[in-house]
Amino acid sequence: MKKTLLSMAALALLAGCSLAPTYERPAAPSPSAWPSGPSYKADAPAGATAVSDIAWRDFFADARLRQVIELALANNRDLRVSILNIEKARATYGIERAALIPTLSASGGQTATRIPKNQSANGDASITRQYTANLGVSAYELDFFGRVRSLSDSALEQYLGTEEARRAQQITLVSEVASSYLNLVADQQRLRVAQDTLRSQQASYTLAERRFSAGATSGLDKYNAQTSVELARSDVAVYTSQVALDQNALTLLVGSGVPAELMPQAEFGAVATLADVPAGVPSEVLQRRPDVLVAERTLRAANANIGAARAAFFPRISLTATAGSASSSLSGLFKAGSGAWSFLPQISLPIFDGGVNRANLDIAKVNREISVAQYEKAIQVAFREVSDALAQRGTIDERLQSQEALVEASTKSYTIQDARYKQGAETYLNALIAQRALYTAQQSLITARLAKSTNLVTLYKVLGGGWQPEQTAVAAAGAAQ
Repeated sequence: MKKTLLSMAALALLAGCSLAPTYERPAAPSPSAWPSGPSYKADAPAGATAVSDIAWRDFFADARLRQVIELALANNRDLRVSILNIEKARATYGIERAALIPTLSASGGQTATRIPKNQSANGDASITRQYTANLGVSAYELDFFGRVRSLSDSALEQYLGTEEARRAQQITLVSEVASSYLNLVADQQRLRVAQDTLRSQQASYTLAERRFSAGATSGLDKYNAQTSVELARSDVAVYTSQVALDQNALTLLVGSGVPAELMPQAEFGAVATLADVPAGVPSEVLQRRPDVLVAERTLRAANANIGAARAAFFPRISLTATAGSASSSLSGLFKAGSGAWSFLPQISLPIFDGGVNRANLDIAKVNREISVAQYEKAIQVAFREVSDALAQRGTIDERLQSQEALVEASTKSYTIQDARYKQGAETYLNALIAQRALYTAQQSLITARLAKSTNLVTLYKVLGGGWQPEQTAVAAAGAAQ
């Protein structure tokens, strides 16, 4: 009995030994600090809140925009697919993890056999019956070399990777909804400017037509004014269509109709009031981005698969055992003396497989190297995205101030030229040139304001902001274990 207990203890110690390589996170193939130069702002003050810790509800100040984002998080189909993929991966992990423990099953049955009289010992036909009731374990693998454990670890990493993918999907969705909403605001503003310009040009055309009819001016002023009217009318049609397209794009992102009261109704500046984003964060923050974490989870899963491939070179031991009762009559099935058991250990030792196990191990190693390259590429892409956003952020304020000054100067120029034309001191050509310059400057100012707002949204996204965890997969997996 003592030897049996010692043998069982030794088996317990051997089971679960892993042949997977020790995981080490690859060094980040990117600089340790963000780029610097004329295009970049100074670093954020020490102790600034990490962007990934700023909830999107705190980042976006407009109440309508926050409600639209909430609708998208509840109804967007891409995000719904990501959540369902988490459930699917969780179930897959549960299947792999279940292989670590024996499967206990109960069975009962009856076997009836008729013996014909020509084969009976006494010359009479007879029927024999056998009743059984068993409790047993079927083909339970003793995981001496960690094959089952490695497969379970791989499934766990894939499950956790789907959670990170869901986080990345949510961050992308939040930023896309915000950007779409801001684009709609900008196009509404462009349409308004085009409509105001059209009304102004129609008034100028009416005046030019009267003067031409009275013989005070040549037809050149009339046709110049008409050209300006038609260009403005064309822009009104273009921006009217673009506003409708923006609304359709927003509806698709939200996944349901957006109530009219949540559509942009304020000036662009009021809607685009966003919290500022600290720029002086260390490059290590990239390793917290969900898409980078997805790549690392994939790398961890590939690392675990090497352990399973290595274990295939070693013997596999499985146990099948049953214990129960057997009797020739149902009434005697559970009486004393009816106990029965069976024990069937089985060992499988690979001797010659034509190189299959070696090829599988090579595949597992190559997959790990592929995952390393993909992880490193994810960090490089993330670094480039943040650097691009920072480069634009560093100069956008100067661009915006310059554009505002240009609009102010163009407004004064057009006011003077228009007044001189109405007084008959100038031809319409100078007023037309000034008006077109003002119109272009106004449209460019809207573009600059949109660029500043969308740059903040982009920077917020690429630094990992926009995620508010409810229950992480790590916590769920820990509870499962």
